[in-house]
Amino acid sequence: MSYRALFAPRGAAGFTLAVLVARFPSGMASLAATLLVTSLHGSYSLAGLGGAAALVTVALAGPWQARMVDRHGQTRVAVPAVLLATLGALGVLAALELHALTWVYLLACAVSGLGPNTGSLARARWAFLHRGDEAVLHTAYAYEGVVDELCFVLGPLAATALATGVSALAGYLTAGLVSLVGVLALATQRRTEPPPAGHAATSLGRSALRSPGVAALVLMLTATGAVFGTMEITTIGFAQAHGHKAAAGAVLACYALGSALSGVLLGLWKPRGPAVFRLRWALAAMAVTLAPLPLADGLWQVAATLLVAGFATAPTMSTSMGLVAELVPAERLTEGFTWTTTGLLVGISGGTAAGGWLVDHAPAGTGYHVPAVAALVALALSARLPRRSVPFSVDETAGERLSVQ
Repeated sequence: MSYRALFAPRGAAGFTLAVLVARFPSGMASLAATLLVTSLHGSYSLAGLGGAAALVTVALAGPWQARMVDRHGQTRVAVPAVLLATLGALGVLAALELHALTWVYLLACAVSGLGPNTGSLARARWAFLHRGDEAVLHTAYAYEGVVDELCFVLGPLAATALATGVSALAGYLTAGLVSLVGVLALATQRRTEPPPAGHAATSLGRSALRSPGVAALVLMLTATGAVFGTMEITTIGFAQAHGHKAAAGAVLACYALGSALSGVLLGLWKPRGPAVFRLRWALAAMAVTLAPLPLADGLWQVAATLLVAGFATAPTMSTSMGLVAELVPAERLTEGFTWTTTGLLVGISGGTAAGGWLVDHAPAGTGYHVPAVAALVALALSARLPRRSVPFSVDETAGERLSVQ
């Protein structure tokens, strides 16, 4: 019943399909780039640095880009952004093929990170379509978590299949092309696009990051991102060390599959109690289920552990995104979603760079000590989140918000 209500508005199915295409490469891109770099240069450190450079760009440019989206509309900002990102991806390929200087490669990686945050665009559209209906919005955020995880189930498999069955270049180019087509398709879905707020988007005179509780949420998600970044590149190196590099995508897909399954169930469940308490339980579960990873001595054990651990991921991410709508005014919603995603990506970039160094300089699987510790850090940081908050009023004037003391 909840999912039927979610897709009831006219145009909801159309924009959902376009976003699904646009964000599918999110599950391919990192692995495809790593496979490309290691096939051409044999260096996990270089791959980790390239991934970090792209994600740092996302962290620096993403919130500004989101503010422009809130002010000018999704289409006017997303289309130029994806074109720039596509040029950057082609620059990465050229730098690798020509064995250019490292700084040239990193600069191209940075430009490739200028693409729009499609997850934030989608969540902003759901908030516009179902504004005021908290039950359906809970389902919407859970659904978005499921879509993210499905991309990370199928994306690594697609990247690995293309890299091993065709070439590493084919996997990398496919990811870029699919992203470009998806964003352009989303730009045609104008019915569900939130109307530009114009100057109202900046009338508060401050960033959404300064809204009470948002900075704490961003820091918490940065630690959470370190879980994902370290895990991915460590698993690739672990699989190669065991002579089954091609199986890395399938192993990583187990983690995303567990999260997707829990996300589907979460969307049907009516939440109770303050969201921040549910978030802390999810983070605690994440730390506990990831703790056995360093004990794994084979890929099947890693896959089984990740499948179980994945069940804590969807509650963590969907609850975090639900908190954004409670903490940020409607005129800044895209920016608010982007700040939290930015924190996540900064953590992923740090985890990827650290994990790449560990793969090259430490025994296989050493990086598996990081995820559970990072999850515990995220749990500790969640203590700074406000215990209770309520959504902004629909008719709220700039700078005014309701809060529960």
